[in-house]
Amino acid sequence: MGIKLRDLSSPKKIKINDLAGNVVAIDGFNTIYQFLTTIRGQSGEPLMDSKGRVTSHLTGLFYRNINLLMANIKPIYVLDGKPSTLKKIIIEKRREVREKMEQKYHQALKEGKIEDAKKYARSTVKINELIINDCKKILELMGIPVINAPSEGEAAAAYLTEINFASVTVSQDYDSILFGAKKLVRNLNTTGKRRIKNTSKYINVEPEMIELNKFLNENKINRNQLIDMGILIGTDFNPDGFTNIGPKTALKLIRKYERIENIPNIKKELERIDINEIRKIFLEPHSIKTDNIIHKKIEKEKLISFLCQDRDFSQQRVKNRLDELEKTETDRAQSLDKWFS
Repeated sequence: MGIKLRDLSSPKKIKINDLAGNVVAIDGFNTIYQFLTTIRGQSGEPLMDSKGRVTSHLTGLFYRNINLLMANIKPIYVLDGKPSTLKKIIIEKRREVREKMEQKYHQALKEGKIEDAKKYARSTVKINELIINDCKKILELMGIPVINAPSEGEAAAAYLTEINFASVTVSQDYDSILFGAKKLVRNLNTTGKRRIKNTSKYINVEPEMIELNKFLNENKINRNQLIDMGILIGTDFNPDGFTNIGPKTALKLIRKYERIENIPNIKKELERIDINEIRKIFLEPHSIKTDNIIHKKIEKEKLISFLCQDRDFSQQRVKNRLDELEKTETDRAQSLDKWFS
C-alpha cells in the first residue's frame, strides 16, 4: 500500500553512481512486484518462457542488478517473512482487487481494448512461491545476498541502515522511514519515462533520496510522531486510516496534539485499532544476523545456463551484459592498482 507522505517530503534527486561503493538494502517484495507490474508484453501479459513460466521478474533482476554492480553498488535483497496478523485486512483487500482486475483484464482482451487490458493487467500481479524461488536462484547465481526477514522486509532493510551495515534502503514505499531507515532511495528500479495517469504525457523518473532526520526536522516532528501520522493516514496494519485525515491534516493534528490519544473527535475510530501494537511493529522490528551476509562472485556459466537454456533468454544478450560487467570490474581493479602503486 505505502503510506502517502510525498507531499510532506523534499527528496533529493540522485544518480545511480552516487551510490557507488555502498551497500544498499533492497525491499525485495516491493522490487519484485515492480518488475512483474512493469515488464510486460504488448497486451499487458507478463513475459513467459516456452513452458509458460513467468520471467518478467528474472528480466528485471538480471538487467537492473548488472547496472548496480557495474556502478560498484553492493545490493542485498530482503524478503518478507510471516506477515503480522494485523495485515489480514490489507491482504484480503489486495486479493479482492486482484480477482476483480483479472476479470476486467480478460474482458478487455476479449473486446480488443488493449490499452484497458494493459491498465488492468498491472493490478493482477501475485507473487507466489515459484517466483520467490526463481528470484532467490538468480540472485544467488549473481553473488547477491538474500535475507529472509522474520516479518516485514522493509523493517529488516531499515534495520540494516540503523546498524550501519547498509547505507540506504531501496523501496518505493515511504513506510521504510517509519521503520527507521536512515536514508530511503526511491525509483532506483524504475528509472526512465513514465506516463502520467489518464494522459498521453510522460515524465522523467529519476532516483531520489529521502533522509529520515531531514524529513523529521523539516516537518518539526519526531519519529514517534511520524508513526502516529502514518497511523492516522493509514498503514498496512490499519489500511482505512481515519476519516478525512490525509497527510497534511495528520501533520497539523500531530503538531498540535503531539499524540493520537490527545486528538479530540477520533475516540470512537481509535477504539477500532490496537494503536500500541501498530507502534510496536514500527519501533521494535525483529533484528537480523549479519555475519552470514556475503557478496560473492557471479557464477557466470551457471547463470547463463539458468537464464538461457532453462528460461529462454537470449544467450547473446546475457553474455554481452556479463562481459560488460566483467570489463568494468577489471578496469576498476586496474585503476585501484595504479592508485596504490
